[in-house]
Amino acid sequence: MTSTQNRTLLFQDLGLMDYEPAFEFQEKLMKEIIDLKLENRNRTDDEQSETPNYLLFVEHPHVYTIGKSGDEHNMLANAKKLEEINATFVKTNRGGDITYHGFGQIVGYPILDLDNFKSDIFLYMRNLEEVIIRTIAEYGLTGERSEGETGVWLDVGKPYARKICAMGVKTSKWVTMHGLALNVSTDLRYFEYIIACGIKDKGVTSLQRELDREFSTDELAEIKEKIKRYFCDVFEAQII
Repeated sequence: MTSTQNRTLLFQDLGLMDYEPAFEFQEKLMKEIIDLKLENRNRTDDEQSETPNYLLFVEHPHVYTIGKSGDEHNMLANAKKLEEINATFVKTNRGGDITYHGFGQIVGYPILDLDNFKSDIFLYMRNLEEVIIRTIAEYGLTGERSEGETGVWLDVGKPYARKICAMGVKTSKWVTMHGLALNVSTDLRYFEYIIACGIKDKGVTSLQRELDREFSTDELAEIKEKIKRYFCDVFEAQII
């Protein structure tokens, strides 16, 4: 751990990018931070270098990803169906089960050194949820947490409870990767081919479905700005 905490975030919107290159970019940034932390162990406090933090936004073409502890039986589409719907299936190293990424979904990848914040993965996940809860509140939606089910939900405890934002992360040496996926104008039909997050009795929703209206490109950009602002508020950080 460095002698001072760096709570600045280097922000980058990667635009539309396939899952694999975005994953490789995250791994590269994560490795650079970890390497720097290891180097700092052999330095005096005065010699230590601040570790950077990153916040990445990206939009992925149709892809299903499954976490390292996920159950492949939750992937309901075979290879032929995946080809028909122009989607790919990727095994990845995050926590959580299976989820879908696609057009109209805001994916956020914070690559943070939690030693710059608080070295508490439970708190980190709750803070990610809080960012989205505050964001969707601006659209009149009451986001909630569901005990034992990471992410942001609507109408928890009711028969029609549904998830609007999925989350899954990986940490190493207190450095994070992966993150959150907020459904804005996502084509929810793609969730029909999986048991989303391995949860059989709850549905999936989007801002578009809940508000019954389309979202323009400009409005999507506005939502990103809200996420950035609340991320800074919740994590007491600053984007540069």
